[in-house]
Amino acid sequence: MRTMQSAVKLRGWVQAVVAVALVSVIAACGGGGGGDSSSSGNNSSTTLNGGSLPASPTQQPIAATAANTVPITVGRGVNGVINIPTVSVTVCAPGSTTNCQTISNIQVDTGSFGLRLVSSVLNSSLLNGGLPISTLASGAQLAECATFADGYTWGTVRTATVQIGGETTAAGIPIQIIGDKASSTVPSPGCGSGSAENTVSDLGANGILGIGTAPNDCGATCQNAATAANYSNYFACPGGTSCARTAVPLNQQVANPVANFTADNNGVIVQMPPVSNTGAASATGTLVFGIGTQSNNALAATQTFTTDAFGNMNNSVFNGTTVQAFFDSGSNAYFFADNSLAQCGSNFAGFYCPSSAQTRSITLGGVSSTRASVSIGILSASTLFSNSSNYAFNDLAGQIGGSSSFDLGLPFFYGRHVYYGIDQTLSGGQTPYVGF
Repeated sequence: MRTMQSAVKLRGWVQAVVAVALVSVIAACGGGGGGDSSSSGNNSSTTLNGGSLPASPTQQPIAATAANTVPITVGRGVNGVINIPTVSVTVCAPGSTTNCQTISNIQVDTGSFGLRLVSSVLNSSLLNGGLPISTLASGAQLAECATFADGYTWGTVRTATVQIGGETTAAGIPIQIIGDKASSTVPSPGCGSGSAENTVSDLGANGILGIGTAPNDCGATCQNAATAANYSNYFACPGGTSCARTAVPLNQQVANPVANFTADNNGVIVQMPPVSNTGAASATGTLVFGIGTQSNNALAATQTFTTDAFGNMNNSVFNGTTVQAFFDSGSNAYFFADNSLAQCGSNFAGFYCPSSAQTRSITLGGVSSTRASVSIGILSASTLFSNSSNYAFNDLAGQIGGSSSFDLGLPFFYGRHVYYGIDQTLSGGQTPYVGF
């Protein structure tokens, strides 16, 4: 997940926009919303600042009416941050069907793994005992510092039954509760890179739903004592304090809920509608659970790529350099390094502001020999942000540190069906893959 919130413009939206209605226009084929998709390739040169953009994809999401689907909404959300796709998630105390709470505005993040909820949005019944804090064999509380490109979340690991749409986990699974531990307990060194994102305001959502290709959020790195000593996300907190990095078995690591559903648990499809090149007030898509398990989730990708365990296409090439590319719905822009693109000033720090519309191409390559070139469009962030009522953008891009990564964020998803096959190799099943 990489969600840029540092720009003054984005902060200003939070303060200045009193209310922005979520416009959800349901098309006849079951998708759509927020903007005239037919205009995506026909904007005037003035609107585009001159230059040209590649043709936009035009796939529509299916209707979110089946049990293995749930609507995705991009809009103003809880804090006015652009390009955050959200769903509603229900959590229950393990073993209970009544001590439950449905929480909206949970960010859909295909670049991370596991459910994380901000503690302040939970009711007291769940927060104060309903969702038990995980403990290690030593009796110490288990906490996690989950690090993202733009900050970190700190809080306990707890157990909850998770339901999304008509799908539910077979039993309680480990999740992270963000911000339920005092800031004084944040371990240093070992945590704290970037800004703390332990509140709804800081996170821009009520939580994060990590549904990428990995079944849990760290895997062998945190399981093995040798690597965990330096790289584990997890910390043992005896008495709830004095937290120290620790190894954690797989069954206590924060888990991808989809991999633990009773059915339709081998992957997801993120389906977003097309939006105008100049942005839209909102967009409504569909999150589909399972791939090839129901009549509505056949694998129909034109291109598929076998990836590493975490969904990365490590043999991709941009501007003649091998890069690690990934499809990340949790990033609100394309993020990559390109010195030929002008960066914005301080008001839009981190984003690109080219003087004319731009096209860039990247050749995607995963573990297998499959290669495919895709083109993306880029408009100046200052042009896009000039309409403060818009929250959905398909051509917003920004700078990333170094030249070894290419983050195909939410703009890539508009007008596409993007597939994620969950890694099942530990049980003798499929290798992880992505496709579109």
